[in-house]
This record gives sequence, structure tokens and C-alpha cells, in this order.
Amino acid sequence: MKEVVNVRQKCRLLGWLMAGFLFLLFATPLHAQCPAENKAFKSGEHVMYDLYFNWKFIWVKAGLASLTTNATTYQHRPAFRFNLLSISSKRVDFFFKMRDTLTCYVSDRLEPLYFRKGAEEGKRYTVDEAWFNYKDGVSHVRQSRSWLGGRVDTMSYSDSRCIFDMLSILAQARSYDPKDYKVGQKIRFPMATGRKVEEQTLIYRGKENIKANNDTTYRCLVFSFVEYVKDGNKEKEKEVITFFVSDDRNHLPIRLDLYLNFGCAKAFLTSVRGNRYPLDCIVKD
Repeated sequence: MKEVVNVRQKCRLLGWLMAGFLFLLFATPLHAQCPAENKAFKSGEHVMYDLYFNWKFIWVKAGLASLTTNATTYQHRPAFRFNLLSISSKRVDFFFKMRDTLTCYVSDRLEPLYFRKGAEEGKRYTVDEAWFNYKDGVSHVRQSRSWLGGRVDTMSYSDSRCIFDMLSILAQARSYDPKDYKVGQKIRFPMATGRKVEEQTLIYRGKENIKANNDTTYRCLVFSFVEYVKDGNKEKEKEVITFFVSDDRNHLPIRLDLYLNFGCAKAFLTSVRGNRYPLDCIVKD
């Protein structure tokens, strides 16, 4: 029974695996000015990933994830829509069924507008939503979580900095130029989850060559998402996720490693089409 519980815990975390990966990429200290120029992606981009977890020293395929980008309109304004879908494999469904769908809209200036996460995880189904607006240089977000039984939890939050959700941070972050980052540099920013706004910490680790599941090696920028836990009177840094992002103008997520108390999980790039620029980060043999 304990092993089944562990599998369920791993699969639930895999539901957030890609989402966590995306909102943390290239986050930089952002202030009230949310508008930015899109320099990294175009409509029609489609990226696929394989999801794995470690089961008794064996890597088991846990599911698939896809990320799509399309030009659209939101409330009669030009916008981009991002969709992230995570699906557990039939093998994993036996222990824990996972169907997560994340959608967000950003303006053509990459301002967060709307976010939705529908999550079917085991027997639980929830919908998280966030609506963003801007006034007098301040970012405002209204959030809600809806439960299957009809219960709805709501909250509102304002910040002088730009507030992002799990996908809209990707829209802006991919256009940033990381050349000025220094190894060990800490990056902090606020992120809306649908239930609350949390402060996140990311650390730049440097560069590394990474082989993906398409038998291609990529030159990547490496980032760590960390948590701080109390160790006596001090706070101890605990690495939660390591991110590997293409070191080119696309800034595509290539791989991530998730460290758990009972093991680890990984997501590997398998294919990409519709990318705006050539993949100049590919390492030739």
C-alpha cells in the first residue's frame, strides 16, 4: 500500500512538473511595467515531452506533455494563447489517473490576462482561475479555485511588480537576454497559482550540454528552483527542480529534474515544430 501511495504522490507532482518548469524559466526581477516585446516565439509552435519517474531504481515512463502557442484574441484584443496538456500513461493510470490542462492568454505585449488550470488527479477534479488587470502602475489579480462539489474559494492580490501565472511567465521570460546572469545569481518574483500568490526563488547555475529523448544534444542554460527549510536557527537551501533551457534565441525547455523525498522525476524534450529560430544550441558530434 505504501508503494501505491508513493506512485500517486509522484504522479500528482508530475501534473505540476511541466507547469513548474515553465513559470520558472528565465524569471528576472520585474516591476510594475508588464508590457514586453516578443522576441522568442511565434504562433504555431508545438513542443512535446516525455515524463518519467524513478521506480525502484528503474526509470518508468509516466506520461506525456505538450505545449502549444497560437495567436488569437481575448476580449476583442490581439493576444496569444498557450495550452499545456499533461496526461499520465495507461500503466500509471492503474495507480493514479492524471489529466491536467493549463491555458493562459497574454496580450500581444505579453501582459498576463487570464489563466486556467483544470486538473483531474485521481478522483479529484479542480479548476483554478486567475484574472489580471492593471491600474496606476499596480498589478491586480483575482483568483478562484472551484471544486467538484460546487465549493469555490476566492482571493485577490495586488503588487507593484508584475504578477505572473505558470504559463504567462514563459511568454515574457523566453524573450529575456540571460547573457548578464552570473553563476549563483538569485532571481525572485511573484507567481499566481489560482489559490494564492507565492514568492519564488531561482538560481542560475551556468551552462551544460544535455541529451534529450530525440537523441540530440543541446547546449543549455541551467537553473535551480529552491526552497528554504529551517535547520535550527538557520535557513537551509533545498534544491527542488533543476531546469535545462536551450542556449539560443528560442529559449526552449529541454529537460527538468525534480528531486523528491522518495525519489526523482524527469521531463525530456522529444520534438519541436514551428519554432521561430533555428536551434543553434544543438551540439554537433
